[in-house]
Amino acid sequence: MMEPQEIARLLEQGLNDARVHVDGDGHHFQALIVTPAFEGLSLIQRHRMVNEVLEAHLDSGVLHAISMRTLTPEQYDAERT
Repeated sequence: MMEPQEIARLLEQGLNDARVHVDGDGHHFQALIVTPAFEGLSLIQRHRMVNEVLEAHLDSGVLHAISMRTLTPEQYDAERT
């Protein structure tokens, strides 16, 4: 079983300049991931990038399910105004 903080740390280490917030109950997680690395990428490409960072944990079954919102900093700022 993983903790939200552990998932956030993995994503912050694996993605350039990422701001990450993860909530969850130990089995199902929701993540907000904001990074300039998503600039110019489709939603599918962004999700694949995140899944690559978490691949070992997903493959082993330690991380069962994660839903994610993947935004560039500009998209995130636009949502907040």
